Formats: sequence, structure tokens, C-alpha cells
Amino acid sequence: MAAASAVLCNAGRGVPFAALKCKIFVRDVAAAGKGLPFAFWSGSGFPGKLLSRRNDLARCALETEKTIRGVEGGDDWIAENDELVRSLPLFGGAGGLFAVLLNRSLSGIAPVADSSSAQSRSDVLALALAATVLLQGLVWKSIQPRPVVSVEMNGVNCFNMIKSLPAEVDWELEWVWESLRNTTRTKALVIFYGEACVLQAGIAAASVDGNAVPVNVSEFISGELYKGVQKSGRQNYLANLVLYPGRFELLKFLPSNTQAVLLQPLGDDGVMVLASDTIRGFTPADQAWIGTIAEKVDTSLQNWVAISSKVEGQIPL
Repeated sequence: MAAASAVLCNAGRGVPFAALKCKIFVRDVAAAGKGLPFAFWSGSGFPGKLLSRRNDLARCALETEKTIRGVEGGDDWIAENDELVRSLPLFGGAGGLFAVLLNRSLSGIAPVADSSSAQSRSDVLALALAATVLLQGLVWKSIQPRPVVSVEMNGVNCFNMIKSLPAEVDWELEWVWESLRNTTRTKALVIFYGEACVLQAGIAAASVDGNAVPVNVSEFISGELYKGVQKSGRQNYLANLVLYPGRFELLKFLPSNTQAVLLQPLGDDGVMVLASDTIRGFTPADQAWIGTIAEKVDTSLQNWVAISSKVEGQIPL
């Protein structure tokens, strides 16, 4: 595996899954990425050997995810034996009741409760505890988690990128899309920067002629979603898009049955829009990782803007 993959793999291995939510972890990984030469990620000279292996980092992310989940093996066992775990309080409570009654019958004490008897008081407390555990088991059995259901998004596949990007930025955006597509529930990615739509990848809304719906950049960047993300400087996660009325007025380029959308700011000049085919499709770990990727993308696009002095136009569709 390429050297860049090894760097990220080693950074992720051995870290508990909950640590991905930690801002310190995200900051350290982002700082490590910013410290690498740009060519190391995609480009020229000796690191240019990575050019034909740009999917290594995506595979590395999958390996790291598996390693992290391996650390959390206990949680996986509980998920795989959900029915058994929910039934344990029932067995424990029923066993406790039976044991108390059996002990009462074999101890030779009169079955009538006597408040002056220490044994009777103990039996009453034990019955109360056993009944509480039994009722807890009934509650666990009655509450079932709603299964996560993914939908087949209505639209057409596309991959459109602005033509004026340098080769190294081109490769980096391709890596970003491949990584997000392979390791998260991302089904569509649109990157806005400056006054241009730099990238549209994945499933897009279909027009009447069967092609992808053009991205109206001016309409989107003048809307409340874009302005809200830029003002706050934080992610805006629409975990269940059905609950947001008028949600597609400014997201016309996404399929009509998109289930969740994550808007990630790119510094002060752009926004990355990610669409999922599943309600609550982006986990906290996904959001932290996307935030780290966004910092690297922002740095690369800033360099491009500085060289070209101005971003113009819209992606050709």
C-alpha cells in the first residue's frame, strides 16, 4: 500500500470508535494532512507513483473502519444477539421469583408474611427486585428499533468537474468522491466553491431529456441553506429530509427521494453537499471524517483560486 495510505491507517488503528467523535482526534488528523506536501496526496515526482493508486486511501479507510469496529467487538456481539439480550431480564426476573418461592416453601416458614420475621422482610424485598427486573424485560421486548431502510434514489449517475482544475486537484477530488462513496452512505456529492460548482458526482436529479439537472449555482448560494452554513461555519445535518418542507427548492439538483443531506462548509468560500439514500445515513464518525476531508479540500481549492485569481463559470453538463 502506498505511503499515504500507511500514514492514515496507522493514525486510525487502535483508536476506540467513540474517539472519532473527539475534536482533538479530528484536529490532529487534519493537522497531519495539512502538513503533507500536496504532491504526496496526488501528484508529482516520486509521490507521482500514487497517481495510479488513488483508491488506496479509500481502501485504507475501510480497513481502519474494520479495525475500529474490531475494538468495539462487544457492541457487535450485542447487536448480533439482540433478541437474546432483550430476553435476559425476563429470564432473570422469572428465575428470581421462582427462587424466592422455592426457598420459602423449603424453609419450613409459614407461607403467611409476618412483619416481625426477618425472613419475610427479605422475601418481600427479593420479590420486589425480581418483579422490577421482569418488568424491565417486558419493556425491552416491547420496544423494537426501527430498521434502517435504504431507498433506490431516482436519478441518473453523473461525474462532472470544472475543466480549469489542475491535475493534482482533479485527482484529489476524485479520491474524495471515491472515499466517501465506498466508506459512507454518500450517494451524491456536490462541491460549491466561490461562485462555481466545482464537482457534481453520484446520483443527480434527472431532467426531462434523461440527463442530469443543471446545477444553478447563483440560486443555491443565495439561498438560506448556503448562507446558514457559511454564517455558522459548522455542519448542517438534515438527518431526515422528509421533515423539512420546501427542502428541494434549493436542492433541485438532488434526487427527489433523497433521505438525508449533510452540508459541510469549506472555509469561508464554499460548501460541500452530501446526499444519502438512508435516513440518518451519516454517523457521528462519518461527520467527523467528512469535516477533516473538507479542511484538506478547502486548502487545495484555495491554492487553485490563488493561482487562477478567480473562479468562473459552472460545470459543463
